[in-house]
Amino acid sequence: MTTTTLAVLVPLLPFLGAVAGLLLGRTAPGFVRPLAVLPTLAALILAATVALRQGGGSGNGTTALDAHTELTPTGSVPIELALHIDGFAALVAVLVGLVATCVQLYSTGYLRDDPRYPSYAAIVSLFTSAMLLVVYTGDLMVLLVGWEVMGICSYFLVGHYWETPEARAASLKAFLVTKLGDVPFLIGLFALATEAGSFRITAILGKVTSQGGLDHPTLIALLLLAGVAGKSAQFPLHTWLPDAMAGPTPVSALIHAATMVAAGVYFVARLLPVFAASRAALIVLAVMAGVTMLGSALAALAQDDIKRVLAYSTIGQLGYMTGALAVGDRGAAVFHLLTHGAFKALLFLAAGVVIHAAGTNSLAAMSRMGNLRARVPDAFWTMTVALLALAAIPPFSGFFSKEAVLGAAEHTATGHAIGGQPIPTASGWIVLVAGLFTALLTAAYATRLWLLAFNGRGPEAPDHGRQPVVMSAVLWILAIPSFALGLSFLRLPDWFDGHSLAPTLTTSVLGTGFALVGGLVTYAAWRHTTALAARAATPIGAVAIDTEQGDGGLVEAEAIASHTPAYGDVASAPDPADPGRLLLGPLHRHAAVGFHLDALYAALFVRPVWAAAALVGFLDRTVVDTYVRGAAVAPGLLGRAVRRAQTGNVQTYLSALLAGTVVLVVAVVLVATAGA
Repeated sequence: MTTTTLAVLVPLLPFLGAVAGLLLGRTAPGFVRPLAVLPTLAALILAATVALRQGGGSGNGTTALDAHTELTPTGSVPIELALHIDGFAALVAVLVGLVATCVQLYSTGYLRDDPRYPSYAAIVSLFTSAMLLVVYTGDLMVLLVGWEVMGICSYFLVGHYWETPEARAASLKAFLVTKLGDVPFLIGLFALATEAGSFRITAILGKVTSQGGLDHPTLIALLLLAGVAGKSAQFPLHTWLPDAMAGPTPVSALIHAATMVAAGVYFVARLLPVFAASRAALIVLAVMAGVTMLGSALAALAQDDIKRVLAYSTIGQLGYMTGALAVGDRGAAVFHLLTHGAFKALLFLAAGVVIHAAGTNSLAAMSRMGNLRARVPDAFWTMTVALLALAAIPPFSGFFSKEAVLGAAEHTATGHAIGGQPIPTASGWIVLVAGLFTALLTAAYATRLWLLAFNGRGPEAPDHGRQPVVMSAVLWILAIPSFALGLSFLRLPDWFDGHSLAPTLTTSVLGTGFALVGGLVTYAAWRHTTALAARAATPIGAVAIDTEQGDGGLVEAEAIASHTPAYGDVASAPDPADPGRLLLGPLHRHAAVGFHLDALYAALFVRPVWAAAALVGFLDRTVVDTYVRGAAVAPGLLGRAVRRAQTGNVQTYLSALLAGTVVLVVAVVLVATAGA
């Protein structure tokens, strides 16, 4: 079978699995789980096969696979079903297939008692298919189809627990915010295709690198960046991602690790020469990355919900990827995308196990529970590996990819941009400084999460039953790339771009030093606050959690944990031993609510829109409807007036006729007299 045929089957198989799952979900429920897992697993195997065939064994980079056929005549700018698979597209497809397969396997146990599991599994498969379409396609309009399908799927998956107002609000917010970015994104795509004369990615890149280039590169790049900011949750359109934690934990793993948010980074990496053609666009991208990194790291340090900590962590790590793109190094960006996909999927899936064991998402409540580490040893050890990778501690995978980003920023800041590209040195300094301070904060909130979740003091939490074996098995599968994937920097240059991704000495020392300082300071703060709380006789061990769920299943446990803010006054109270409060000081309350961006947007946009809608409703009811009602009432009043004159009395009729005749005669006489 040819590589082109295999590549076509990669996104097609999950799509067929989704269709079959929706059709057979009610009539043949026994086929639902195989239809969820097997097509996705087959897509992973085929994606790995395509990657091996496209692999960079020659050491000179891969030869991209290009195939296309015209979909339908569309005038001067054709739309084509096209494939464009180079080395990094092949690698990203493998990542998507791996994470999606692990999520589907994990979900068979996690949502085993959920009556809506068939539709959930089908939408996850459709989500996977859409992302694979984005990765493999060589035509921007086909990419847009996958881009929009992911947005629709995220709406349904985030709102899976639609009975709760939090899930409904989160799904609507995710949909609207991403669509807000998609409007300028669509305009930018049409402007780009108009200038290039084609939607084909290879034709566009050829136009950009030609002598003429694009006529309006800055405008096009900024329009496209708006869509990227929405889809990849970058400042200022990042606020939907923390709220999306109202969905099931496996959905969070899929969205954060391999789909949706990764699509924006992938898109910029694929069309990096378009953005590199504008110095202003690169500066904007660097500023966006720097603000995103620092702001999300500070917010993560103040969150109590374990999933929201990981959500803000995702936003920050995406900031590293966009920072690498801002300094012109798509190799470092995609490298970090690959490693982040592995350890972030592991973090979310391990968090799901911890949530089930604790019966709550609250870190404050977990810190008051004893023996949680012993109850979930698989989650404890694998999550420890993932947190070390997140904190970029060598030799875990996150160290190598994050140092690749910092190294690229250092090269640009010192005037040695990758490949000699004309990248502004300001972009390098912004990304380098923001990246180093974010490394410190990342290690701080990772250490805080580990200390509060697994070092609680007090009685054991209520027993919610053991998690299925398949969930633990998936954690260990993802722990392997979380530990070892970083070493792939030795081979990645052969897959794309050809330059070294090895860590540089300066950034390695600085980055690791900042991370170690962040972790050690957080540990010291935790020891200090714990000692103060103990001396003050604070009832750290008091746990007032009674979900009354027993072995009722994982869905009920998480639904309560995700959508019930309090489990009793003691359990929901702030933890006096939380080091985040000591480290952030007065900044803590602002960071805990995302620096009030939601309130700002509500004041600037939401309330004015509601007020405008209320005004339109008032005008419709009191002005427009007045004319409509008048048009109906006036004939009725006239009819009633005429009806009163119809008395049936002949004498009345003759009197009216005589009076009318007299009036006419008098009028004629007056007119005649006036004329004379």
